[in-house]
Amino acid sequence: MRKFITSSLIQASHRIFGRQPLQRFARQQDGAVAVEFGLIAVPFLAIMFAIMETAVIFFAGQALETAASDSARLIMTGQAQTAGYDKAAFKNQVCARVYGLFNCQAGVVIDVQKFTNFASVTLTKPVDANGNFTDNSTYNPGGPGCITVVRLFYQWPVYLSLAGFNLSDLSGGKRLLAATSAFRNEPYATSTGAC
Repeated sequence: MRKFITSSLIQASHRIFGRQPLQRFARQQDGAVAVEFGLIAVPFLAIMFAIMETAVIFFAGQALETAASDSARLIMTGQAQTAGYDKAAFKNQVCARVYGLFNCQAGVVIDVQKFTNFASVTLTKPVDANGNFTDNSTYNPGGPGCITVVRLFYQWPVYLSLAGFNLSDLSGGKRLLAATSAFRNEPYATSTGAC
């Protein structure tokens, strides 16, 4: 009887504690899913937020492009010139075409320049050597037949920057969104003459 009890206790201890603790630990599956998710949760969420931020930035850039194209038509057809728009009035027209993605009145910079031909168009990125935005904008829509370039700029804040993924191209963690529309003004009727 004593041998049976001793043998039973040894078998029970082997079942409970196993022969080697590492083998027993490797066979356990109780919290495996939680541990595995804990290992991949941070990289997974970082990638998801990076994808969402990239999508929002591209969507905002496309909205700015659409606003530039739509509002530039006012200059191309001569409506802005005959109505006597100044820079502020033209900016109001641009902001009427941007639908709530960003603060248009406080953040969008408008640059409208006229040229005599397409070969003379020279545009530089309004960023200095330190990565700061420089506002050198003008408003000169030109007359009938002029080449006009309308540019819109917005400094979009970038929140996610990790492991080589950084969409900012300005100092202060911002990305410069730029939209450009170049065209020849239509020969609309005016009393001021041509380009």
